[in-house]
Amino acid sequence: MSFIVYVMCSVPQGSVLGPLFFILYMADLADWVAKYGVSLHAYADDTQLYLHFCRNEIASSVDQLQRCVLDIGHWMSANRLKLNADKTELLFASSSHSRAALNCGYPVLHLGADTAAACSRVRLLDVDISSDLSLDHHVSRICAGCYCRLRQLRRIRRSLDSNSLATLVYAAVNSGIDYCNTVLAGAPRTVTGKLQRVLNAAARVVTGTRKFDRRWVGYCTMNFTGSTSLTG
Repeated sequence: MSFIVYVMCSVPQGSVLGPLFFILYMADLADWVAKYGVSLHAYADDTQLYLHFCRNEIASSVDQLQRCVLDIGHWMSANRLKLNADKTELLFASSSHSRAALNCGYPVLHLGADTAAACSRVRLLDVDISSDLSLDHHVSRICAGCYCRLRQLRRIRRSLDSNSLATLVYAAVNSGIDYCNTVLAGAPRTVTGKLQRVLNAAARVVTGTRKFDRRWVGYCTMNFTGSTSLTG
C-alpha cells in the first residue's frame, strides 16, 4: 500500500496533472511572442518559432527573431524557467536557388553570450527537417533503424512462432514507419519507395521467403495518410 504524501504546492513528478499545469503556466508565452509578429508552436517543453520573410528581408527578420528570443529568455527568467541557449537551433528553409544567391551565408542569432548558427537540418518531434524541406535524411534514418531491427529478428526467427514473429515485426518496424507518416503525404516515389522496400523486407522475414522467390506469400501496403499494413 502506498504512503500518503501531502504536497503544499505544485504536483509530484509524474502526476497526470503535471502537463496540464505546465501548459497553464506557459500560456502567456503565446501572447508574448505575438507582439513580435512571430508564429509559435509548442509541444510540452519544446517550443518552435516560425517567421516567414523574403530573401531581401533576411537581416531585419533575423533581428526581429533575435529580439523575440531574448525577450522570451527574460520572461522565462522572471517565471523561474530557463531558456537553453545551447539547445536552441536555427534553420532557414528555402529553395536551392535562394540558398545559392546568399554568397555570404546566413546570419547567426546572438543570444547573450551564446550564438545559434544556421543548421542544415533540425529534428522536430523525431522528424528530421532539412533546409530544403526534403525528407530524404529522415526517411533514410528510419530505414536504417528498421533494417537493423530486421537483421536482429532474422537471427532469432527459428526460436519464434509465426504469431510472435509477426507481433515483433509490427512493434519494431511498422511502428517506426507509421510514426508521423502524414508528413510524407505528397512525397515523391523516390522517397516513399525506400519505406516500401522496408515493408517488403519485413514481409519476407515474417513469411520466410527470399527476395527473388517466385512464390510470394505475403504482401504489404503503405498509406501515408493512415497506417501501414503487412499481411502474410
